[in-house]
Amino acid sequence: MANTKSIISALFDDDDVLLKSIKSIREKGHKIREVYTPFPVHGLDHELGLERTRMAITAFIYGVLGLGVAMTLTYYTMIYDWPQNIGGKPSMTWWKNMPAFVPVLFEMTVFFAAHLMVWTYFVRNDMYPGRKAMNPDPRTTDDMFMMEIECSGDEELLRNLLKEVGAVEINLVSKADEAEALAEA
Repeated sequence: MANTKSIISALFDDDDVLLKSIKSIREKGHKIREVYTPFPVHGLDHELGLERTRMAITAFIYGVLGLGVAMTLTYYTMIYDWPQNIGGKPSMTWWKNMPAFVPVLFEMTVFFAAHLMVWTYFVRNDMYPGRKAMNPDPRTTDDMFMMEIECSGDEELLRNLLKEVGAVEINLVSKADEAEALAEA
C-alpha cells in the first residue's frame, strides 16, 4: 500500500484561476487526471494537453450514411415502388427527379448525423442508460471547479502548491477508497 499513488482533489471557485493553476501544476511534473467543471471552459483542453477530437470525422461519416439512406429511400418509393406522372412528365430515372428530392436528402443527412452523434457521445463518455452518475462532488455541477491530480511523491509539497495557485479546498482520495467506491457503483 505504501507504493500506491494517491489522488488529491482540489476545488476552485474561478475558472481563470483553474486555468492558471493547471499550467503551474503541469510544469512541476504532476499528472492531472481529470477536471470537472459546471460549464465548458475555453482553453481547458489545450492547457491539459489533450489531443484534438476526431468526432467531426464520425459526424461526416454519419451524414454520408444518412445521404445514402435518403437516396435509397427516394429511389425505392418514387421510382421503383410507386412511379408517378407529375405535371404530365413521367420520368423513370432518379437523377432527373433528384431536384425534387433535395429537401429529403438534406433532412436525412442532418437527421442521421445529429442522432448518431448523440449516441456516439454517450458511448465515448460511458454514459449508458441506468448507469449511476460518477461525479465525485455535486458542487461541480453548480459553481465549483474540481481537479484530480495523481501524486506519487510528497503529498505535502503538492498541497502547498495547490494552496499557492488558489485552491479553496484540498482533499486526499486514496486508490483503495476509489476502488471501493467504484465497486459499490
